[in-house]
Amino acid sequence: MPDPSETDPSRNDTEPPRKEAELARVIRARGLAQGHTPPEIAKDIHDGCAPIHGTTRIKAHRLAHGIALSDVVAQVRALYELDGRPLPKLGETLLSAYESGYKRPGPAYQHDLCRVYRVEPADLGLPGPCVCGRSHGLPRGGVSVVSPREPDVVLRPGVPLTDNARRPPFSASHISGVQYRAEDLRGGAGEEEETVLRRTLLQILAGAGVALDGQILGAVDGVRRRMDDTLVTASVSPTMLDQWEETALGYGKQYTSTPPLRLLCDVLLDFSEVRRMCEQRQPIELQERLCRLAAQLSGLAGAIMINLGDHRLSRSFFRTARTAADETGDRGLRSWVSVREALVPMYYGDPRESLHLARRAQDLAGRTPSAAAAMAPIVEARALGMLVKRGRTDAASSAKRAIARGQAVFSQLSKDHVADTAFGYTERQLAFHIGDTLTNMGDHTHADESLRRALTLYPPSSELDRTLISLDRSWCRLQKGAPDEALDTARQTVLALSPGQFTDIIAQRARQLIGAAVAEYGEITAAAELREVLATPVKAVDEKQT
Repeated sequence: MPDPSETDPSRNDTEPPRKEAELARVIRARGLAQGHTPPEIAKDIHDGCAPIHGTTRIKAHRLAHGIALSDVVAQVRALYELDGRPLPKLGETLLSAYESGYKRPGPAYQHDLCRVYRVEPADLGLPGPCVCGRSHGLPRGGVSVVSPREPDVVLRPGVPLTDNARRPPFSASHISGVQYRAEDLRGGAGEEEETVLRRTLLQILAGAGVALDGQILGAVDGVRRRMDDTLVTASVSPTMLDQWEETALGYGKQYTSTPPLRLLCDVLLDFSEVRRMCEQRQPIELQERLCRLAAQLSGLAGAIMINLGDHRLSRSFFRTARTAADETGDRGLRSWVSVREALVPMYYGDPRESLHLARRAQDLAGRTPSAAAAMAPIVEARALGMLVKRGRTDAASSAKRAIARGQAVFSQLSKDHVADTAFGYTERQLAFHIGDTLTNMGDHTHADESLRRALTLYPPSSELDRTLISLDRSWCRLQKGAPDEALDTARQTVLALSPGQFTDIIAQRARQLIGAAVAEYGEITAAAELREVLATPVKAVDEKQT
């Protein structure tokens, strides 16, 4: 029977290594001395280090090879060059997140790691099979299954499978299995949620009043959860993706003019279609575009849920958007998701959390001018303005500096960046948000000036933002000592809303105005009248129409 110390490095006469790298080095050295293969050594490292250091299987394989993070990244890049593909955005930071278990690699990067380490997804602790449908493991004797001179299978749309690969194509049974799975999923449980959303959309188009009830919210969250379930698996043509990307940009242009619930139904029906495309196997080079679409649509759904007043579902959609954005490796997209998410705690939580998310968005955006890089400092300023309103007067100077930073980045944006209200950042939004910040800081003179300018820039169809701007101007009137005028203006603003445009975010801002007026001036008549309008929004619309 062998000495236990020969197989267990922690059972020696001397003290066992304390650091993960040192312990892994001892296990690797003994494995090499005994003629073990890297996958076998990786298993030993995981078994020996995981109980002590929590070492993941992905990291164990790198330690088994005795290489650094930069070596793995260089190996992946070399494989892409050999295949004639654009270099990936995989870096040491993202790879480290995979190794720590903080993030899970998507199908594309999972495929790359399997190629580098010559193992299967299960060996890395990841779900399989690999997206390429082929084996990466080392056969007995350690000879590589894939020749180093021969690139892996790269599928190109419109080209027969046998022409895409230098090696034999997938087996007929494998292809039929993929087709069966896709057909089975098309008729899955997701149809029930889509039916609810379609029925809701038809009712809205027919002019019927639709309440945001539990069934609709269940369908909304069901669509989001199914996207979460399928982001890590996944054929779609580039032309089809072009069309979906144009559709997503179209939703961005409709964001401030279409009633939120109707837009949500449209967005989620397309979001559900993108999910079905993710469920099917696809060329690796198209995976990033699909994930980008998923992140944009999920982020847009989260922004709409802010307007509808459900901050829990809004946070869930932004979480899904972060998952999809991380798969792309696009810092600009991740920054956009973060800055949009910062609006949730701004309206429905703690402004300090909003401040944290806005600053994280700025870190992600870096020094490259982008819509998110311009919006993030302004959101930071809005959060600081809310802290000033709560008594943190020392935050006023920081808010002004943040506004200056945001304006400086905004002046560098291209025309495309300043033309989209959802995925970009427009001049009218900038004026509105600066006015909102100054209102919270008590600078009602400059605030009203900025808000008036914003109203001249917003088209009449942008009812939601125009209403929020008008409510901010009512705050300015209240600060000037005119409570009756402030509350009456707010009441007329709410009465002027079209059906479907009265949402929780408007009601909340109006109630805050009432609370501030009553706290300073008591229960005046104008407060009771505005409160009555908020309690019966349908009646208010009828009065406006008559």
